[in-house]
Amino acid sequence: MEYAAVRDDMVTSLEHDTKDVVHDSAVADAMRTVPRHEFVDEDAGHRAYADREFEHRGTRVLAPSTAARLVEALRPEPGSDTLVVGAGVGYTVALLAEVAGAQHVHAVDIDRRLVYDARRTLANAGYGDVLVDCANGADGLPAYAPYDRILVEAAAVRPPRALRTQLAEGGRLVYPEGPQRQRLVAIEDGETRDYGEVEFAPLLVEGEQASAPVRNRTVREDRERAAKVNERRHGWEQDWIDWDAR
Repeated sequence: MEYAAVRDDMVTSLEHDTKDVVHDSAVADAMRTVPRHEFVDEDAGHRAYADREFEHRGTRVLAPSTAARLVEALRPEPGSDTLVVGAGVGYTVALLAEVAGAQHVHAVDIDRRLVYDARRTLANAGYGDVLVDCANGADGLPAYAPYDRILVEAAAVRPPRALRTQLAEGGRLVYPEGPQRQRLVAIEDGETRDYGEVEFAPLLVEGEQASAPVRNRTVREDRERAAKVNERRHGWEQDWIDWDAR
């Protein structure tokens, strides 16, 4: 199926007709090039180019208008060493790779399943040189720091210290700020610019991701709690409490 014409219609709509969110010609060119259908449900067809989100393994494939707002706020340039925190399935990452060059883009996600999916979709879309790693986003990716651009695709009250230290001098960091009413903000040279209201899930820590393993302790704890209840039924509650106190 040929999607070039559909992509062109999508970008034209974002530039002029409805959303008016694409103003940078480099971003427009990237959106006309990146095959978004590689990052959504394989049965989506032309619907992949509607301005709508898709769900994948508990995360969002951002709507084109939202992805465009992130990329425009970040202001990537050819050769900009870029870190994306919260890679998801990789659509925004691909847009950045198209502008900056795939070998200059690094991405992390805390969910290992999404990391594998992002590697696959990026390779299928022609951006296999992007490095995608499984890591706690709040820690960034220090091995490849410093970065000229850092994009956080998850909300935080303030950017984690590790990300600030991994930002190159004169670099630009973009993230959704706030726990409830969020604003997309960009920080560069100590100045903050507001890019309007957004809505993102919070930045996760280890153990909160959908793929987090069940702790072995949990099974044991459930068994011990059940034993306590059983002991109480037989009037042995005081003995159990004494044992816990030892």
